[in-house]
Parts: sequence; structure tokens; C-alpha cells
Amino acid sequence: MQDSEIYGRINNLVDEEHTLRERLQKGALTADEEHQRLRSLEEELDQCWDLLRQRRARREVGENPDDAASRPPGEVEGYLQ
Repeated sequence: MQDSEIYGRINNLVDEEHTLRERLQKGALTADEEHQRLRSLEEELDQCWDLLRQRRARREVGENPDDAASRPPGEVEGYLQ
């Protein structure tokens, strides 16, 4: 997956987040439904940002960025920042 594709995925996830918040305000879904989906979106966003960081780091040391791979949410979510 190329950087532009990852950024595209990030934009789609952010758009979905905004849509969820609008639907909650309109009463089209419950707060529990919103929270559940938002948690999933946050995990996916974190995975995308992690993949971009991996690709950037590989480029900086002269490695192939295409060798970077998406890591499982549990691994990405466990990082200390």
C-alpha cells in the first residue's frame, strides 16, 4: 500500500467519524453504537499512522518502504508515546 492510499484511508475514516457524530446528534444511532464504532475507527487510524511511520523510517535508513506491514491493533495500541 502506497502512502497516498494510506492517507486516503485515513481521510475516509475521519469522514466516517464525523458522520457517526452527526448520526448520534440526529438520534439515528445510540451512544453505545457510536462508541463501539469510534473505538474501531480509532484502532484503524492508529494502524494507518503506524504504517506511515514504519514506511518513513524505512525510507530514512535506505530500506524499501513497501516492506512495512500493518501491525495488529493490540500491538499498536500498546505503544507508549
